[in-house]
Amino acid sequence: MNLKDTPEQATFREEVRAFIREHGSSARFEGDYESGWSPEARERMKAWREAIVARGWVAPAWPKQYGGAGMSPVEQFILNEEFAEHGVSNVGGFGVMMIGPTLMVHGSEEQKAEHLPKILRGEVVWCQGWSEPSAGSDLASLQTRAIRDGDEYVLNGQKIWTSGAQYAHWMYMLARTDPDAPKHRGISLLMFPMKTPGVSVRPLVNMANNAGFNEVFFEDVRVPVKNRVGEENRGWYVGMTLTDFERSGIGNAVGTQRRLEGILKRAKERPAHETVLDKANTWRLQMADRWVEAEIARLFSYHNITIQARNLIPNHEASMSKLFTSELGQRIAATNLKLYGLYGTLWDRSREEAERGRAADGYLQAVSSTIAGGTSEVQRNIIATRGLGLPRG
Repeated sequence: MNLKDTPEQATFREEVRAFIREHGSSARFEGDYESGWSPEARERMKAWREAIVARGWVAPAWPKQYGGAGMSPVEQFILNEEFAEHGVSNVGGFGVMMIGPTLMVHGSEEQKAEHLPKILRGEVVWCQGWSEPSAGSDLASLQTRAIRDGDEYVLNGQKIWTSGAQYAHWMYMLARTDPDAPKHRGISLLMFPMKTPGVSVRPLVNMANNAGFNEVFFEDVRVPVKNRVGEENRGWYVGMTLTDFERSGIGNAVGTQRRLEGILKRAKERPAHETVLDKANTWRLQMADRWVEAEIARLFSYHNITIQARNLIPNHEASMSKLFTSELGQRIAATNLKLYGLYGTLWDRSREEAERGRAADGYLQAVSSTIAGGTSEVQRNIIATRGLGLPRG
């Protein structure tokens, strides 16, 4: 693992930084999780998205035939790293980060031609239908059924904790197509528009008073067989490829360091009596720990991109990165809360103290980070069995 840029990579990094200086003023968004999905937020980002699309930088490592820039995974890593470092948005979302790369591995040529260009142009918002009320950490226990009827599947069931479903145009999801097969072997991955008859969405308000998650219900939803990704009953393995892409990104790790810098900057701008900056050495030690941990999270990301640069897909390595980074996010939220003392528990956006409740809000938002994308327990099981070769319990 080489931590230094080659001369060519250094030149590209400077090109990205110049691009951010020119176009990045409209790309910084610090709203809550829910409003980041909204059409209003997307409209604000329109100029930024168009500038990225014109450069082919929505997914620079995608092949040129699919609308990418044909760059190496390392160059895409540099792009994501610089975007995160400067606090500007990467506009790709689930499409670029997960379903797009998965289609390139498992999708048909027809599926690639239909979906990849739209993903790159930012025309389609995707959501992911994974968890169900009785199938969260044990995802392979899912019960949503897709029964074959000629050239279509008839879909019935329910998904839950579906991020951004109320704003999405398309969903990719896992459904059981063979109820008699072993649970990992009777699942298929399907895609369909959210406006398909029989699909209904009900937002879920979380403890932070945001509706980023949703319940999604399917009542006799008809999905063309041509929208299945990969072989019938082999969707679990297609889905795990997608999940590996989800867990191996750089943005969260670099964004963590920027978040720490922001915490210190905002704390120094507050009146002295509203923080413990000059009073609590224990807080300072915690902050030092968080900074060291943020560097470790960055190294995990470097490891993942080294694997991707060899045309491989990180597996247990991605789980290591996801586990460490999501738990670090919770520790940072707790440290930020303690920084403001009792003011940190003030969750009132009409009050100036403690960033208008920002510390309390961040603490509540962080609770779900070790659940979304696979719980910490699941990640530890993957690391133990696939990484360390330990027997399954």
